[in-house]
Amino acid sequence: MTAIGELNIVPVRAGSMSGEIAKAIEALEQFDVDYETNPMGTVIEAESAAELFAAAQAAHDAVDEDRVITTLKIDDKRTVEQRASEKVAGVEQRLGREAKRRSE
Repeated sequence: MTAIGELNIVPVRAGSMSGEIAKAIEALEQFDVDYETNPMGTVIEAESAAELFAAAQAAHDAVDEDRVITTLKIDDKRTVEQRASEKVAGVEQRLGREAKRRSE
């Protein structure tokens, strides 16, 4: 996989957005992409930027609201195969620990 994207979909509505976000995630699952959802968005990995665009478009279209704001940031490495997890591992190696902190 050479293309990594950060997808943010915001249904403009009052109250919880989780139901509409779940629809967007279900749409992603129709594509041959790996993804990880976090509290602020979803990281998607695919073989090409075109696949990321197609998956993001489907996720955007799956949201059933009058207004939807979607952003997609793409890192399209064309000469190197690198997974998102490898990027995080590089930072953690330099830190000498996990790159996360959770307060109880």
